[in-house]
Parts: sequence; C-alpha cells; structure tokens
Amino acid sequence: MEAVTLSGRRILLVVSGGIAAYKALELVRLLKKSGAAVTAVLTRAGAEFVTPLSLQALTEEKVYQDLFSLTDESEMGHIQLSRAADLVVVAPASADILAKMAAGLAGDLATTLLLATDKPVLVAPAMNVRMWTHPATVANVQTLKSRGVCVVEPDEGPMACGEFGPGRLAEPAIILDHILRQWTPKPGPLAGRHALVTSGPTHEPIDPVRYIANRSSGRQGHAIAAALAALGARVTLIAGPVTVPDPLGVSVVKVETAAQMLSAVQVALPADIAVLAAAVADWRVAEPQVGKIKKQPGAEVPALRLIPNPDILATLSQPGPARPRLVIGFAAETDDVIAHAIAKRLRKGCDWLIANDVSPASGVMGGAENEVHLITAAGVEDWPRLPKDAVAARLAARILQELTGETP
Repeated sequence: MEAVTLSGRRILLVVSGGIAAYKALELVRLLKKSGAAVTAVLTRAGAEFVTPLSLQALTEEKVYQDLFSLTDESEMGHIQLSRAADLVVVAPASADILAKMAAGLAGDLATTLLLATDKPVLVAPAMNVRMWTHPATVANVQTLKSRGVCVVEPDEGPMACGEFGPGRLAEPAIILDHILRQWTPKPGPLAGRHALVTSGPTHEPIDPVRYIANRSSGRQGHAIAAALAALGARVTLIAGPVTVPDPLGVSVVKVETAAQMLSAVQVALPADIAVLAAAVADWRVAEPQVGKIKKQPGAEVPALRLIPNPDILATLSQPGPARPRLVIGFAAETDDVIAHAIAKRLRKGCDWLIANDVSPASGVMGGAENEVHLITAAGVEDWPRLPKDAVAARLAARILQELTGETP
C-alpha cells in the first residue's frame, strides 16, 4: 500500500487554551511537511500561550480569532471556515472546549464553527489529570465519540502543575498519525479490492474560455466512491470539474476532458470494480481554437464541427485481461428510461447499468436525491427515490454481495 500523505488536503486547526498549546506549532510544522494546507483558529485562552503571529508564520495563512469580525462575517466566515476544510482538528482540546462541544454551545468562533461543520472532527485533549478523569469530562468525551468525533487519547506522565497521570497532550507525531489514518483505507469486506469510479461532467473546449459541458454535479459518483471506501476497497476516483469535496480515504485524479478521463482510467487499471458514473460529453469540438472566438458585427455565427468522444464504458467493457470483474455504467435519460437503458447495457457490454430520469422536472441532475433503476442480465430493479448517499450505500452493498456473497 502506498504511503498516505496529506497532499491536497486542508486542515482547520483549532488551538484552545492550556500550556500544551505550544505543541500546536510543531503539529502545524508536521502537517505542512506532510503536504497539508493548514488554517488556524485561536481561542482567547489559547492566545494566552501562543501568539497569532507564530501560527501565521507557520501556516502561511491568516489566523482567525474573532466571531464578530466585520470583514470575515460579512461573508459568513465561520460557516466558510467550518466547511472549506477536509478535517477539523482541535489540539490541544481543553476540558472547557470539550464540554462546549458536547453541549452544542456556540459562544465564540471555535465553538461556532465546530457546531456548524459538516466535516470529520478530531480532538486531542490536554488537561490536568483530575480534570481528565472527572465524571463530567469522561461523559463529554463519550458523548463526542458516540457522535463520530475521533479522540486522540492523552499521554500519561508528569504535568506542568506538578501532578502525574493521564492528561498530557499526545505528541504531535502521534496526532499526525491519527490524522493520516483518516485517509487510510479501513479493513472491511472489500479489503484488497480495487474500485475505479468516474464522476462529474467533462468540459470539452471550444476555445480558451468556452467549453461544452452538462449539469452533472458529481455528487452521485463521489458518494459511490466514499461508500466503496467505507467497505474497505482501495478506491481511485477520476473526477471531472466538480465543486463537491473529495471523499476521505480515496485517491482522486482530476481531469477535464473525456480523452483525459479515458487515459486516467487506463492508467488506473487493473481494477476489480469499475463504476462509471461520470456524465461524459458525447462529442467534442474537432478543432478547438487557440484564441478566443471573437464576436464580429455582421459576421456569421461560427460553425462548430463536432466529433465523437471516446466511449469509456464500451472500452472498459471489452473482454480481455484488463477488464474489471464488474463493470457498471450509468444511463441518464429524459424519456423511455428503462427501454433506453436496457438497450444501452447490451450495446456497451457492461454487467450492470444504473438508469435514472434526469429531465428538469426530476431535479436529479445537480440535486441531492436520485431515483434509479438497476439493469442487470436478470432484469430490472426499481429503487425508491433516496438521497444520493443512500443510493451509493445500496449500490456498494449490491457490489459486495455480487463479489463475495456477503452483506454489509
């Protein structure tokens, strides 16, 4: 397995109060060395131990402190901060901030963004031994764990207060290891299997500023990649231009055109599973212009000569040693959905086809929900309308059953 790095990942680091706050500077150094971009939020108590200037020098980014900053909050800065990161890390996490997180309080910038975030959260507690073992702190930590917060248990040893016991902040290298684990595939029923997923649209250039595209958001493909990773598969996600965040634990290759996507798919082989969810443009401009096509008064509208794009699904479905064990395509239709999808599966040669109605009234393309039909050699399964994450989980479960006979 390749070594996990944080290249391309964005970490939001919350530094709360306590003598251990100085270790946050070393953690920033290690995160940057591993390739992460780090944005720091410093609480009022944290600023008693480390300075905004020291954090800014190491992160090379602005340090945020004030919930009521007019410049930041004019654009709802606390919401942007909470959702722009791939992972929120609280280190050190004082007893006070753990209690506020457990209670859902939001009295300052740090607690507000922690309440508003929809991203994974990791905390590294640090406090006096008696505070750490107090029933209130024990209950708060258990509450956070039950909500999916990753807790890096504190070390045991001598403390600044002169006492000895658990409560020392884990060493920055240990915290980094736990952060890296967030992107390390977990053992699961698909462990050892390689899944290849394509997602999003493609952009086919007309000239340097214009392109042919479609309304695909990439939400469904990205959700499928995340669902397969959650079952332990090693996932390569080849994504066209999208704005949805990269899933955790997934290797992402970003492309723009259909030709680039095909090339990336071929490089990613061999794979056990291929889910080609991308809405690849059927055609591209034969001769994209090097310069911008200018609109000239009285001139004729320029004619665009289109040629077919490579058929990624048909290419990957061809028999041969490189063919994945299970090839799944998508059919986005606006009429006669089932009939078109059945014909497409036979024409392309794939094993399964996921068909859906993408007419404007359906709200599927670019939306949060999907209503699909699973087309196989055995027939047609009509699935109910579900959030795209739920569709992805259901498809991943069917893939697991097909390959192993197991159910999640």
